[in-house]
Amino acid sequence: MKTKNQIHTGYLYWITFVAINGGLLFGLNMAGISGAVDMLKGEFSLTDSGLGTVAALLTFGCLIGALFTGSFTEKYGRKKVMLATAVLYIISALGCAFAESSAILIVFRVLSGLAVGATSVVGPMYISEISPAQSRGRLVSMNQFAITIGIVLAYIFDYLLIGLGDNSWRYMLAVPALFGLLYLIFILISFPESPRWLVAKDRKAEAQAVMLKIGGEELIRTELGQMEKVISEEKSKEKMKVSELFKGKTGKIVAIGTAIAALQQITGINAVIMFAPEMFKAAGAAKDDSMMMSMVVGLVNFLMTIIALWLVDKKGRKTLLLWGAVGMIVSLAYLTGEFAKPEQFGVGVLVALLVYISFFAASFAPVMWVIISEIYPNRIKGVAMSFSTAISWLCTFLTVYFAPVIQGGLGLSYLFGIFGIFSVIAFVFVKFWIPETKGKSLEQIEKELGLI
Repeated sequence: MKTKNQIHTGYLYWITFVAINGGLLFGLNMAGISGAVDMLKGEFSLTDSGLGTVAALLTFGCLIGALFTGSFTEKYGRKKVMLATAVLYIISALGCAFAESSAILIVFRVLSGLAVGATSVVGPMYISEISPAQSRGRLVSMNQFAITIGIVLAYIFDYLLIGLGDNSWRYMLAVPALFGLLYLIFILISFPESPRWLVAKDRKAEAQAVMLKIGGEELIRTELGQMEKVISEEKSKEKMKVSELFKGKTGKIVAIGTAIAALQQITGINAVIMFAPEMFKAAGAAKDDSMMMSMVVGLVNFLMTIIALWLVDKKGRKTLLLWGAVGMIVSLAYLTGEFAKPEQFGVGVLVALLVYISFFAASFAPVMWVIISEIYPNRIKGVAMSFSTAISWLCTFLTVYFAPVIQGGLGLSYLFGIFGIFSVIAFVFVKFWIPETKGKSLEQIEKELGLI
């Protein structure tokens, strides 16, 4: 027989599951094109540059989507933005699948990017606002976990569909439409608005009903009063101006959140994952089946994210980030030394690449999203998270764009050395600037940061 608390836990897990479906679609869209690359080149007579444009413009859409989502979440609510992304996922996937020209494909790839960028903001934001303090880190990290599942599923679907003939790329790119439809249905059937947004919009009764279903009277008793007080104080202030993001104590917190978002990317993860087959080949141990190797990388990423879910609320955010940075520094230092040698590099390079991915997946990958969803006060959360996430996407684009340039011009030793230097900077930054937020309510975090 279930206890009352177990029923509440079940509801909390249900709405978290619905929310992280956006993360699943994030991963499907980011990785799904990998198996279709050669067929797209043949279908639309694309040059390498043209193919790069098709792939990179998803990231451009992500940047735009992330930049404007915050203001939409404040005005229309978290739930409506998530509904809009579900519809965008369906339309963009079907548009890509039925594209008859590269121009049409690019348009729908940008639409897909808008959805991914919006999801990267609203997903962690929503989960942080519905989660009790003691489980927030784990639940927000579930969004990153869903992204890794989406990446693995994309590789698996590509692997299974690749034998269906010249048009198999269409089936690959259509896969997100199916999952987008399920996401849309889940939101429409049983999915509440964020209680913090409801309180901010003077809809206290609705907020209480949501909190009662999530955590019972205890959650209302411990968090609602504090939530109302903080939101009331925020409302008494002048309407937020964008310039406020860069001034005073608020500016300092936004700078910290944006810096950790940038460091998550400029330590090199997307470049390493995207160009891993070439790196394996340079190490003299690449397999013929690149999709199988991609699945191995995706699987390692997936498994290590589980470790992060287990540890983030036990050991804390800062501890995971520090150990993650150490593991990345050591593996990148090894790779820098090995690729500086003129001879073949052997199995050590393969292991070091997987170790690097493992430490990143267990630390910076999920914990960055936890940090920026926690440290921004409710009054600026939407806009601040949009800004930080947009900077993260900009750094993603720059890292992926310049990685092959550096690799071709200077060699992999320099590339890994640069990523290693940024990892050292990340360690120092986390050590001295990132606050520990484990087990604290969002309002308590605001007070400790001196924002209220």
